[in-house]
Amino acid sequence: MKEKLQKFGGAMFTPVMLLSFSGIILAITIIFQNPIIMGSIANEGTVWYRIWSVVSAGMWTVFNNLELLFVIALPIGLATKSLARVSMESFVVYMSFNYFIGAILTNFGKFFGIDFSVDPIEGSGLKLIGGIKTLDTGLVGAIIIALLVVYLHDHFFDKKVPDWLAMFNGSSLVVFLGMMCSIVIALIFCFIWPVFQKGMGSIQHFFVASGGFGIWCYTLLERLLLPTGLHHLLTQPFSYGPVIVNGGITTYWLDHLVKFSQTTTPLAKLFPGAAFKLYGHNKIFGAPGVAAALYFAAKPENKKKTAALVVPAAISAIIGGITEPLEFTFLFVSPPLYVVYAILCATLSWAEYAIGTRGDFTSGLITWLAKNWIPLWQNHHNEYIKQIIVGLIFTFIFFIVMYFLIIKFDIKTPGRQDSGETKLYTKKDYKEKKSSGKAATNKLSSFETKAQAYLDGLGGKENIISVTNCATRLRTTVKDPSLVKDDDYFRDNGAIAVIRKDDNIQVVVGTSVPQVKDAFDKLL
Repeated sequence: MKEKLQKFGGAMFTPVMLLSFSGIILAITIIFQNPIIMGSIANEGTVWYRIWSVVSAGMWTVFNNLELLFVIALPIGLATKSLARVSMESFVVYMSFNYFIGAILTNFGKFFGIDFSVDPIEGSGLKLIGGIKTLDTGLVGAIIIALLVVYLHDHFFDKKVPDWLAMFNGSSLVVFLGMMCSIVIALIFCFIWPVFQKGMGSIQHFFVASGGFGIWCYTLLERLLLPTGLHHLLTQPFSYGPVIVNGGITTYWLDHLVKFSQTTTPLAKLFPGAAFKLYGHNKIFGAPGVAAALYFAAKPENKKKTAALVVPAAISAIIGGITEPLEFTFLFVSPPLYVVYAILCATLSWAEYAIGTRGDFTSGLITWLAKNWIPLWQNHHNEYIKQIIVGLIFTFIFFIVMYFLIIKFDIKTPGRQDSGETKLYTKKDYKEKKSSGKAATNKLSSFETKAQAYLDGLGGKENIISVTNCATRLRTTVKDPSLVKDDDYFRDNGAIAVIRKDDNIQVVVGTSVPQVKDAFDKLL
């Protein structure tokens, strides 16, 4: 179960990479459209403003289609075979799911207590997804459908159906089963989702009203979940889901950035929920303190080597928000030290919350500048000056605490080891240590067996120039046709026939050819 949850957490990160990129570019376009920063050239209606409006429109693509992004991307990280096909299947089933919800509420909306005639605007509980008017189920609906399709795909994509139902092989079977299941899921959502939506208001109030203690617990849990890869499950419903505001904190912050920049009202009053995006302060202020502690705790003869490791690691954390080399080094050499580090991170977030810091501070300096400091500095510089002062104080605290513990308990951090290489450790090192070298073996499926036999019969992978497939045939182009075995060999291994024309060799496999082609590609 733990491995499955880790895999799910990793898959959740795949679409987030696009969100991070789009968010930074979008923040830059917002800066260029802000008259306070750019002057009169950025007034609404100018050529400059309209040019950046075009760029901004494109950058909103990812945020305006989060559900579709996740329903396509999640299966890529979760399915075990035919990844391109499972994404297509997931998209089709998810769109069907929304069509079913739309049809149910069009005909029986009053029964479910939903006025489906209203426009799908923010706060209505409805949304247009791919042009379909449906319930605003956010990422929850997308994730549930994606998980359903991954399960169906892994269990039924390779199933052999009777020849007279050959059109239901592979993706067709998965989509058919997915559509049947999505009708039931759509009906369930029509019952429970309106109740869930009403409860979101009270949940929002609970998190905001929990104050600094809630922020401390949130950040601590985010750091402690990092080794498992499950921290995305905690943060993404806040960043891109409806826990705090509809559409997520990230979208709301970008959408209101210009408005925030034009007032001196404290950000803590303008958007208190942005406190749940403070957990990245350890990247800018914590990492340098940790790096300094590692350097000064190293043995004199290893200080130069240690500096060559920790200085680039600290710079990567500050500029790009990449802290894993430092964090997984702690995990590798001393898990208790990592727990102390997580507590310090949580306390830093709490301190920033206490002085009124709010904003999107989850990554490195580039994101901080684009989404916070540059567009908001003119009217909120006093808040940011306090933020920097508190952050630098914690840089010193990180250094003192980590250095003291390393020396006090003689923790063998890089540069303090009695023997071996001085290096930082990676996530891979940590996982290999935890698994203690255990290896897993996989039993070959019938499709993999056929693919291996056909590859051998075609002269091996060195003899293959290209391979494609149609409805029933594995079409290959080979370098040397003389290396291809006779027809009897292929028939003995399940082929119906072999068609030869010069260097073009077609193995007639039957309706299971997509699965055989997928296994063939893996062998190549």
